[in-house]
Amino acid sequence: MAEMLPAWLAAEGTESEGDAIRMLNTLQTNASYLEQVKRERGDPQAQLEAMQGFLERSGLKVEDLDRLNIIHVTGTKGKGSACAFTECILRNYGLKTGFYSSPHLVQVRERIRINGQPISKDLFNKYFWLVYNRLEETKDPAHSSMPAYFRFLTIMAFHVFLQEKVDLAVVEVGIGGTYDCTNIIRAPVVCGVSSLGIDHTSILGDTMEKIAWQKGGIFKPGVPAFTVAQLERPLEVLRERAQERKCSLYLCPELDDFEEGYQPLQLGLAGAHQRSNAALALQLARTWLQRRGWQGLGELKEVAPSRELLGGPVPLAPAFRLTDAMIQGLRDTEWLGRTQVLSHGPVTWYLDGAHTTSSIQACVRWFRQAALNQDKPHDDSEVRVLLFNATGDRDTAALLKLLVPCHFDYAVFCPNFTEVSLANNADQQNFNVTLENALTRCLENQQTWTRLLEEKVGQDPWLPSPPRVGGLLQPAPNRSSLLLVPQASRPLNSPALVFPCLAQALRWVAQGRDPHLAAPVASGAHPHPAASSGAMLLREAAAVHVLVTGSLHLVGGALRLLVPALSQ
Repeated sequence: MAEMLPAWLAAEGTESEGDAIRMLNTLQTNASYLEQVKRERGDPQAQLEAMQGFLERSGLKVEDLDRLNIIHVTGTKGKGSACAFTECILRNYGLKTGFYSSPHLVQVRERIRINGQPISKDLFNKYFWLVYNRLEETKDPAHSSMPAYFRFLTIMAFHVFLQEKVDLAVVEVGIGGTYDCTNIIRAPVVCGVSSLGIDHTSILGDTMEKIAWQKGGIFKPGVPAFTVAQLERPLEVLRERAQERKCSLYLCPELDDFEEGYQPLQLGLAGAHQRSNAALALQLARTWLQRRGWQGLGELKEVAPSRELLGGPVPLAPAFRLTDAMIQGLRDTEWLGRTQVLSHGPVTWYLDGAHTTSSIQACVRWFRQAALNQDKPHDDSEVRVLLFNATGDRDTAALLKLLVPCHFDYAVFCPNFTEVSLANNADQQNFNVTLENALTRCLENQQTWTRLLEEKVGQDPWLPSPPRVGGLLQPAPNRSSLLLVPQASRPLNSPALVFPCLAQALRWVAQGRDPHLAAPVASGAHPHPAASSGAMLLREAAAVHVLVTGSLHLVGGALRLLVPALSQ
């Protein structure tokens, strides 16, 4: 008996890109994919065989992927940025590039790029239904008929890149390496491992060594691999994995080594932490070009004996003279939602999808430098706002503690939903997170923030007990910005607000001063007394600096609202 299609697909030949995305969302979203990985992780071979089965049912063989000349990249932090740098360098050589990454920020099409641009709606629609229909036609009652969301998109990306005849594909691992569905790739040209940290512990393990073991699972026999500076034990584990898999592993030299005697390099992505991602990208791009027979790649510099010791058990790769295409590629790289600044009149938005302790530390360094570089308002009325959310099994207290030294006047917490109703926002749907659960998490974060501030008062000279005049807003003596002084026995104990969705949170922060956002609706005013006094302060401040961080999904939702053109 034929399977009943949803009503929105009942009319034959009317499938649109929106229909494709809604159907894609029925294949399970990220949270349930993670549960599936947890269940199957004891038998990684079975996972890869299942992925291979889906690939073959879609009309491709694993050997077909060898034609894609793949650069395969894993890591905990910065792997997407390293991929973006790599892709942009190679595009500057005149090559037709494919780039597969995750998650998407605004539209799912961002995950599959050709020449740096998300594939068009028409191409997305074409390849989605090509893969979906082939899988439907070949389904077997004994096996799952459809791969989960991420696996489906991975298969679809391979189809896109092969049929659109890219010269190479930069493929970012989803989670881990060994068990990741991208690891059906058997013959990449080169592999990379960005900075390692603690994340996805329920899947990858709770120590850096266990995580390093997982990441090293992408190494392949005879394929060179590069990594950046790591802690000693995780680096040792990567070396052992490389030996076990008959792969040559090298440590990337610092970007400083490429700049000796030359102008400092300009990077398209801000923040000191991007320098190691750029250094990894240079090695990946040069090795790819070298292995594909390109000439004139810039002479290698000799590695001084003292520098060789820095790699410890892993040899240090030599630096080399950069070509114009490499320099321009690093400068032209764009990567949404990572150390991104949007200046909208008096409101400046700082967006960074950091969601691990080390990436939040890097985000804080970047934000403090970027915000301090802004011209100070003449009347000193600057307000700093934190907009935060975190998902999954992350230790939000540890992340929030790192953000306290930024001295925010308000902390705003909200779920990753752009609106309370998600009916017309298929790209952002997540069937595994209910609004109730998300709001509960936000309320917990609000309580954690309040507790952290209470602990901080009296310890930090930046947070003195400010003068109180009947609960009015008073300038804090040691800071240029204004602080809310609530009528309470302990000052600074509740500058935190929770909103049910991103749209309401952003509108409250902007107070009608950002041309892309409507003014907040008076009838739906937030009941917390800090919200009304804060609204007055935000309306009158000469400058408002807003850091949006904690989740790439939160940053993506914010971008959808702040840059409407990204949704077109």
